Amino acid sequence: MTTHVELAAKLLREAATLFRSLAGPDPEMSQRLDDFAQVYEQVAELVESDPGGEVDMSGPGPQ
Repeated sequence: MTTHVELAAKLLREAATLFRSLAGPDPEMSQRLDDFAQVYEQVAELVESDPGGEVDMSGPGPQ
């Protein structure tokens, strides 16, 4: 049986693959989609390695 953590990580990785598959001839858009894919893959790794971990979201966001 698959755990919630395993399912979440799999879905995040599949989303990363989807972002990469949407990349096209526009280099700027391709870079943004690859950046999104990398974030999803990093979160999948976090979910698997530390399922109960916390992220401090109180700091400043992207500029």
